[in-house]
Amino acid sequence: MIEVKNLIKSYRIDGQTFKAVDDVSLSVRKGDMTSIVGHSGSGKTTLLSLMGGLTKPNSGGITIDNEDILSMTDTALSEFRNRKISFIYQFGSLIPTLTVLENVLLPTVFGKHQDVVKYAHELLEIVGLESKIKAYPSQLSGGQQRRVAIARAFVSSPGLVLADEPTGDLDEETEAEVIRFFSSMNQQKGITYLVVTHSTELARKLGRQFKMHNGSISEIIE
Repeated sequence: MIEVKNLIKSYRIDGQTFKAVDDVSLSVRKGDMTSIVGHSGSGKTTLLSLMGGLTKPNSGGITIDNEDILSMTDTALSEFRNRKISFIYQFGSLIPTLTVLENVLLPTVFGKHQDVVKYAHELLEIVGLESKIKAYPSQLSGGQQRRVAIARAFVSSPGLVLADEPTGDLDEETEAEVIRFFSSMNQQKGITYLVVTHSTELARKLGRQFKMHNGSISEIIE
């Protein structure tokens, strides 16, 4: 589903070139649940942003479902993301002036999605927030906001979910519930996951594991 070849992303910092992603190649098959672990600054979040088309590399290639996302116009790429990809960011990133339900429905505003209100209610029930649909983000805890963001990522029925520390501020019990939810959606709908995390314990629960260090990547074989 995803093919990354010789990807390089560098930045100029204080007159020096810093390679956040250094000649990275990897494949993620359809239906895989894949994790990338690494310390802060290892390049894993930058790689995730590149693979989602949120930023462009200096060189290299990225194809998703055999489509070259680097050759797309901004409009075509936005439409492609809306059809294929959902993101779970490191922070909840909820719109403060929208209710919980409205935040979950937000991705469907930009595409053709059927029966989304009913599905949004179902997702909020799954993540344990069905009683909070009319609440605003300021009325929620950090963990609750994260669960809203997780529900939002699935409302458009994506084929690929790119997640940056999706359980970072959840307790162990809620993290386990989220992973079970991910696994259920993977088994029922074939959703592909690429999850960035610093937690090796979480990575082990997801299947294939890669590790990033100083911009380079290697697969972990256990």
